[in-house]
Amino acid sequence: MSERVETAPQETAPQDAVQDTDHRDTAHLEVPPGAPGHPHSDVPPPLDPSSTETQPLDVVVVTGLSGAGKNSAGRVLEDLGWFVVDNLPPALLLPMVELGARGDVRRFAAVVDVRSRAFSSDLQEAIRVLAEAGHRPRVVYVHARDEVLVRRYESNRREHPLQGSGTLTDGITEERALLTGIAGEADLWVDTSDLNVHQLRATLENAFAREGKTPPLTATVLSFGFKYGLPLDADLVVDARFLPNPHWLPDLRPHTGQDPDVRDYVLGQEDARPFLDRYTDVLRLLIPGYRREGKRYLTLAVGCTGGKHRSVAIAEEFARRLRADGVDAAVQHRDLGRE
Repeated sequence: MSERVETAPQETAPQDAVQDTDHRDTAHLEVPPGAPGHPHSDVPPPLDPSSTETQPLDVVVVTGLSGAGKNSAGRVLEDLGWFVVDNLPPALLLPMVELGARGDVRRFAAVVDVRSRAFSSDLQEAIRVLAEAGHRPRVVYVHARDEVLVRRYESNRREHPLQGSGTLTDGITEERALLTGIAGEADLWVDTSDLNVHQLRATLENAFAREGKTPPLTATVLSFGFKYGLPLDADLVVDARFLPNPHWLPDLRPHTGQDPDVRDYVLGQEDARPFLDRYTDVLRLLIPGYRREGKRYLTLAVGCTGGKHRSVAIAEEFARRLRADGVDAAVQHRDLGRE
């Protein structure tokens, strides 16, 4: 009906009021440089409480053997500024991460282990779902040798969570079998058998104290003695036993591969330099590939008979060469002083 189409004339707003409104709209749209939401700001904009969108988080899942030091690792991450949740069931991992993402949490860590029972395959699935949701999950696997775990449990007089009516060793063996899948997918292995809390802290700080930025590949060059067993956390193993053993030289036997006389003897062997040169070329080929595949931590283990002379000297030289190529390389001598 035509008479209802007509509207009453509206009063025209004063010109200055229009200008004020335009000014307020412009001020509302402008974002100061450096503020959250500015195109050139590193600070993510705050989320709209009514929105279901979440920011992707850096997520670290700390898991591994009971008694190996997972809780200590979680405390180190907390000191480094990560938001840490202990004993989190795998099913709650994604909900907790998304809850943190809707707040001001940008780095989230969870300690997950067999205390939550439904664990191993559930944890692998939870990590896969996290990655599919756009988050950046990494797994830290903390472990130790059986005899070390037994000694720690006996000193604390605690029962292993999987021990049941069996022995402590039975519980450790069952847990190792349960963790096989997730151990193989871990980004970082930390063997605490011969580490004190300060060394554990240094290891994790080296890996994670980078203000949330994606770290470059970090290498650990580890010397060891074959007679004490292979390192479980080694990605690559080099055998230095093809070189003459300084142990059989009375003047060199009391010294180690860190001493100049022993180092010069080992590196001065006819085959030492060609071996180092060719294996360094192999590392130069592998490291870019590791980076492309998202691997951030590399452990190169160098072994000799006792872990005192040849492996120590060769490990120190590999670390020096890696640093010269721009790789963050640290040296550890597992069995030095063990004799």
